[in-house]
Amino acid sequence: MEPVLIVLVVLVVVAFIALIKTIQVIPQASAAIVERFGRYTRTLNAGLNIVVPFIDRVRNRIDLREQVVPFPPQPVITQDNLVVNIDTVIYYQVTDARAATYEVASYIQAIEQLTVTTLRNIIGSMDLESTLTSREVINAGLRGVLDEATGKWGIRVNRVELKAIEPPTSIQDSMEKQMRADRDKRAAILTAEGARQAAILRAEGDKQAAVLTAEGEAQAAVLRADGEAAAIRTVFEAIHEGDADQKLLAYQYLQTLPELAKGDSNKLWIIPSEIGDALKGIGGAFGNMAGGGAPGAPASSPIQVDRPAGPRPVDTDKGTARPRVEPNREYPKLDPE
Repeated sequence: MEPVLIVLVVLVVVAFIALIKTIQVIPQASAAIVERFGRYTRTLNAGLNIVVPFIDRVRNRIDLREQVVPFPPQPVITQDNLVVNIDTVIYYQVTDARAATYEVASYIQAIEQLTVTTLRNIIGSMDLESTLTSREVINAGLRGVLDEATGKWGIRVNRVELKAIEPPTSIQDSMEKQMRADRDKRAAILTAEGARQAAILRAEGDKQAAVLTAEGEAQAAVLRADGEAAAIRTVFEAIHEGDADQKLLAYQYLQTLPELAKGDSNKLWIIPSEIGDALKGIGGAFGNMAGGGAPGAPASSPIQVDRPAGPRPVDTDKGTARPRVEPNREYPKLDPE
């Protein structure tokens, strides 16, 4: 009984192992390559799959999702003989599991080496400044070459990105100095433009202020002139309405003569020639008052006339009120002391 039991146990174990090898469960977004006696038979897709145990063998399971592979920095020489280190990132996806398994031994290593060689070809035809400012051009060139080469491997390259472009340390220092100088230059230009605009605004403000001041002074002068003209017109009209005679005008004329002698700097003053006529009129008026007026009129007492204060360079004859003044004669101003 024991040998029979052992045989039964072995058969059960073999059947269990065969059952396990027969049923193959493939996850979503994955594929498996099945070989029969070492030859490709078919590709297993996602789900439950049945294979012949001990005859069919699942050689490779491939992830069909998009993969991201960063490559280490690669030294690349530019057209102007400068060595730069460039980091790249590849986004690829396996579209044909059979081609990815049988067309290339290691598609990851093949993509990396192809990326390095293509990058050196592209960067070798560009100088450092173009390399730093032409990332999109470099990415497009890499992607075009990789798509063409990896298509027969069953791989599609979706994106190629440059993570970093690191020039030599000395070049970095020079670039920083240049950038600092450019920033200082722009700052100086902006400061000068600001000062220029401020000066222009100040000049415009001063100009407007001067214009407004001149306009105000002109309006004030016009108003003063109008006021003086109105005052003169009013005085003139008042004189004509009052019908002032020659005697009153002569008296007013004499009242203004003392104003000519005012001031410490006046050493002499000139009597105009018209003063004789004025004195004649006033003298006649005073003579009539002293003689009693017209015939038949009652006698009147003599009228005392106040003389203006200050020295008068005139003389009077005895018995008459008429001054004796020579026209156009210069009289010295008397010293109050």
